[in-house]
Amino acid sequence: MHIRISGTVDDSIVDGPGYRYAIFTQGCPHGCPGCHNPQTHDPAGGKDADTDDLLAEVLDNPLLAGVTFSGGDPFLQPRPLTDLAAKIKELSSLDIWCYTGYTLEELQARHDADTDRLLSYVDVLVDGRFIESWRDISLAFRGSRNQRLIDMNATRETGRITLWKES
Repeated sequence: MHIRISGTVDDSIVDGPGYRYAIFTQGCPHGCPGCHNPQTHDPAGGKDADTDDLLAEVLDNPLLAGVTFSGGDPFLQPRPLTDLAAKIKELSSLDIWCYTGYTLEELQARHDADTDRLLSYVDVLVDGRFIESWRDISLAFRGSRNQRLIDMNATRETGRITLWKES
């Protein structure tokens, strides 16, 4: 399956805990002032990639702790990311983090099957738009104080939004 990406980083340490394979999707409607990935905003920018090629790169790296979907906004392309996430979960024990400018509540309100399927594979969702006036470089794995690190497994289990806590 094909996906439009800005690029990848095969050894990120800032997009979740441990070494991570980060995929930066192309296209973002939010236009947050101060965004650190403005090159990802244009949906026609970037390049096409094959999710099976991305999967091969992920599985080829034994040092990874997980995979991170970032952007852009991954929820503009939920179907290819769901395909990739399903294969990652089937073939490895890697966790999946996903950054989005949407809140979890906004994503759930879509009532969109592709969005819901992608959310079902996400272990930690970093949600909310970047707000420059709330920027805080002391925060782990996010840029502004409004953004949440949601433990999606606990949230699914309890039915209440549960924040991720580093173990």
